[in-house]
Amino acid sequence: MLKRWGRVSALLPLLLLAGSAMAQPGLPAVTLSEGAEGTEYTLTLQLLALMSVLTLLPSLLLMMTSFVRIIITLSLLRQALGTAQTPPNQVLVGLALFLTLFVMAPVFETIYTEAAVPYLEERATFDEALAAAEAPLRTFMLNQTRETDIAMFMEVSEAEPVATPEAVPFTVLVPAFVTSELKSAFVIGFILYIPFVVIDLVVASVLMSMGMMMLSPMMISLPFKLMLFVLVDGWSLMMGSLTASFVT
Repeated sequence: MLKRWGRVSALLPLLLLAGSAMAQPGLPAVTLSEGAEGTEYTLTLQLLALMSVLTLLPSLLLMMTSFVRIIITLSLLRQALGTAQTPPNQVLVGLALFLTLFVMAPVFETIYTEAAVPYLEERATFDEALAAAEAPLRTFMLNQTRETDIAMFMEVSEAEPVATPEAVPFTVLVPAFVTSELKSAFVIGFILYIPFVVIDLVVASVLMSMGMMMLSPMMISLPFKLMLFVLVDGWSLMMGSLTASFVT
């Protein structure tokens, strides 16, 4: 009995703390206030929006930057070389990520100076900062998107016709941009495949003429493809061509 009462007495402070916490007024409700400078959001809603953006950050990185074209091109290059898992996926993703940061650096810098800094210094509202951040990203995506893709998604979504490209809705621009990036990546991959396919054909023809039909042509052609890629300084050409393909 004494031990039981001892445990109960030890729990009493915790119960009192819990009761006092429940007696405190709750957090203020999320409110929106309309003012002369636009809609003002409470801090709670701003934190919620920030957490949502952080959750969607990987998708935003994939779908709204140069990452898609770069990673697909690098993957097709590895397949054209026939080196299986060399370079490994981690290396390709890391290389594509840093190339994406290199290509998108002017856009990110513009977003920081024109949207983030004024908002942090309270010189712009949340809506104004959001619009300022959207402008450079929209310009980059429009420069890389084909008009046919935009027209196709505008027709599918049954959206109202727009007078200027800047008026294209973001819900139309993003899938059109991704579609254009996939097309560009596959076109670059096709061009990359041509010299390596020629080497495979030459090696296979030589082996068949020598009667070595049981020997895999890939085993013989791989050293020649690696030698060709190294002699022409393939990685430098590849990185330079990829980054230059985003210059408009």
